[in-house]
Amino acid sequence: MQGPVISILIPFKNTAAYIAECLESIVQQSFSNWEVLAVNDHATDGSLRIVNDFMAKDKRIKCFSNKGSGIIEALRTAYANSKGLLITRMDSDDIMPPNKLQYMSAALLANGRGHIAIGQVQYFSESGISNGYQRYQDWLNKLTQGGVNYTEIYKECVIPSPCWMTYREDLDACGAFEPHRYPEDYDLAFRFYERGLKCIPCTELLHYWRDYDTRTSRTSEHYAQNYFLDIKLHYFLKLEYDIGRPLTVWGAGNKGKTIAKGLISKNIDFYWLCDNPNKIGKVIYDTEMMSYTVLKNLENPQSIVTVANDEAQAMIRNFFSGLQQTHAKDYFFFC
Repeated sequence: MQGPVISILIPFKNTAAYIAECLESIVQQSFSNWEVLAVNDHATDGSLRIVNDFMAKDKRIKCFSNKGSGIIEALRTAYANSKGLLITRMDSDDIMPPNKLQYMSAALLANGRGHIAIGQVQYFSESGISNGYQRYQDWLNKLTQGGVNYTEIYKECVIPSPCWMTYREDLDACGAFEPHRYPEDYDLAFRFYERGLKCIPCTELLHYWRDYDTRTSRTSEHYAQNYFLDIKLHYFLKLEYDIGRPLTVWGAGNKGKTIAKGLISKNIDFYWLCDNPNKIGKVIYDTEMMSYTVLKNLENPQSIVTVANDEAQAMIRNFFSGLQQTHAKDYFFFC
């Protein structure tokens, strides 16, 4: 029995070295009722020629030009030309295992609307994978295994991009690709979360992420740390912040300072806390640094934690536990 059409959205720009392998991995899928909407984002190498060669051989592959510039506008173009009941996206330098579309579509059909199918991911690179990428991969896969991705959404992007699939109407309800906010995959993950789409647990490896020095996520300013922090603060204030509760920011490093400046720019009062004796009592941005023990005297506070060290985070969790406070409800790790 043939399943519903799956639309695969693929922006591409200067990935001639990899895009043939990407498209071939789609052609080789065990599930055949798909369409590729490839969008040329002003490539200056041989990418377009390769896509055209595939298009000539397979009518399921279509190619369009990006009238704007960048991934978001390319995704809008692809989506506007798609017809599938189920929507997913693909990076032009990555690879699908042969069962990806079959597995994810079956998961969605079994669970119905209001769900998002996700999968395990694996980095690969000719030069090897850094410890940071390995840690992110393992952390993300652990969340995906239990479908508990949203519990850590303020740390990093918890929906493996581009290893998700959802119903068109659910994507539309989340705003699809209309918001012009980078990193676009992280923003979309927050909108899935905001809409309440349930992550379907998955233990199957369904996507291979290629890493290399000129990958967009490494080189584009849109994926710099400040963009991630802006998104975190935007959605925290929209979805979690309770104006009736005292707000604290724990940490005085670069991330803590960025969050503090963001709150100050919005005229939001907060207590700025740390556990470094050398910083307690200092004034930064006209705000005095205070000991984290102040939390004991605040009534039902909410806290943003910008401390990244694993051991320190364990101590912080224990401290909040002693105050009968709950992670992802009363306090949120932003790193």
